[in-house]
Amino acid sequence: MKKIKIGILVLLVFSLTACGNSNYIMNEDGTPVEFEKTGQILQKDILCRPEDEELDALYQEYGDQTKINYDDLPKCSDFSLSSNESDGIWEGIFVKPLAFLIMKLGYLIHSFGLAVILIGLAIRLILMPISRKTMKQSSNMKKAQPEIARIEKKYANKKDNESMLAKSQEMMLVYKKYNISPFGSCLLAFIQLPLFFAFLQAINRTPAIFEDTFLGLTLGQTPMKGLFEYHQWAYIIIIGLIILTTYLSFKNSMSTTQTGNADMERQMQFIFKFMIIMISVASLYLSTAIALYWIATNGFVVLQNFVFKKIDEKEEKKDQIIVPHKDKKKKKENNKKKGK
Repeated sequence: MKKIKIGILVLLVFSLTACGNSNYIMNEDGTPVEFEKTGQILQKDILCRPEDEELDALYQEYGDQTKINYDDLPKCSDFSLSSNESDGIWEGIFVKPLAFLIMKLGYLIHSFGLAVILIGLAIRLILMPISRKTMKQSSNMKKAQPEIARIEKKYANKKDNESMLAKSQEMMLVYKKYNISPFGSCLLAFIQLPLFFAFLQAINRTPAIFEDTFLGLTLGQTPMKGLFEYHQWAYIIIIGLIILTTYLSFKNSMSTTQTGNADMERQMQFIFKFMIIMISVASLYLSTAIALYWIATNGFVVLQNFVFKKIDEKEEKKDQIIVPHKDKKKKKENNKKKGK
């Protein structure tokens, strides 16, 4: 399980840092074509033509490598959901609608950077009920852990079918008692990861987003380019915020998913540290647009989990008051029956 999780994280970081080059326009020497102004690598499967004349000219030069005839592509300002034929269900349902929303909102409020942030936060708001359910599942699993550990110990040395069936039945009774769904805690991850990759593609395949600026920073520029070639020291803040929000969101999530299982928690600690190191490296190669999405959504998760935690603490205090009251009432009723 640990190896699978690490593999997913590596895939995520590779996607962020553009380690795969199958979708990039290449020079004759086999290196990806880069727009010098921003450090943006040219995609083969862009959804629309850039507004920037220099970038447009560069795409025209390598137009024979684009997946759709470059001259047939609409300008980004004219892009619609019916533009171009969708390359499969993934693009038609996830990528194009997200790109369309970002562009339309960006043109409306005159800021693609703010549009990326707002739509990223809107997605998090939509996912909030699932996040809440996932957190509840983790809390319930933590409460059930002593009983689960007892069952594991009881059947530790029993491998026959009858014992395994009995173990499974006892585990299901514990899950039912604490209202735990075996797949409930995984639901958010299954939904969140595809959405993230769709968001990543929607941004990377829309040149107009990369041409815009936000707080003086070009959205298509990476911290590597901005820091070491243009000496824009504001990127130090961007990198710091990426690492900080990632650290806080992961730390907060781990604190709500403690299982009481020492081996499992050691694995989680390893994955946590591994992720922070990989994201720290990846932050140097993230475009400003992706960095804004990452910071905003992780910051939202930190705030959301803080609020959920406070609500849970209030509910636990309320339960602690109600339960003793019920016990006292029951005791009085029993004493009355004995008196009779």
